[in-house]
Amino acid sequence: MKNRSGLWYFENVNFVNIFCPQKIVELQHQIPHKTYKKGAFIYFTGEPSEHIYIVKEGRVKIGSYSEDGKEIVKIILTAGEIFGELALTGEANHRDFAQALDDVTTICPMTIKDMQMLMADDQELNLKIFKMVGDRMRKLERRIELLVSKDARTRVVEFLRDMAMEKGQKVGYETLIKNYLKHQDIASLTGTSRQTVTTILNELKEKNIINFDRRKILIRDIEKLK
Repeated sequence: MKNRSGLWYFENVNFVNIFCPQKIVELQHQIPHKTYKKGAFIYFTGEPSEHIYIVKEGRVKIGSYSEDGKEIVKIILTAGEIFGELALTGEANHRDFAQALDDVTTICPMTIKDMQMLMADDQELNLKIFKMVGDRMRKLERRIELLVSKDARTRVVEFLRDMAMEKGQKVGYETLIKNYLKHQDIASLTGTSRQTVTTILNELKEKNIINFDRRKILIRDIEKLK
């Protein structure tokens, strides 16, 4: 299922299937895999933008810091998703940081030169990359709109609705979502607190609108999730 108004952390193209693992014949060399432990930084703000990165395993947080040092989480990526893509648009240095969120986070880094060569020879790939860049920018705009104009409860509920539309699997009237985000992750992405997220989720559960555990979220009826 696809919802063009979805939030900022989901993409539809699985780049692992395109690039990883092993070998791209056109490049005639191996793409190295790098594994990071939880909390390790893949790159820091201000470092040269020299690679495009594909998440092969685990999760990656992309964020920045405000002037007062507060962390701003912009996106959380999972296997098959790509980051560092602004290097293709001329970004010389990273505006954000990238940090591993899981104990085993495996990344496939590809040089800008290699990526540009593949894109030049593959029009479909070219379109997918630039569509992804455009979609991600629109989703970030939507996030800003929600943060400015909606209260905490609405932001969390909208998060769940968008996650259901993007990642959910329909089971009758219900929608099943594999839950890879902790309450703190949802809080960071919606500009709320972990306690607020927990309170709202428990409230929705008590009303039998959703059910959840550490592995999944089940939305009973998405039309009631308002």
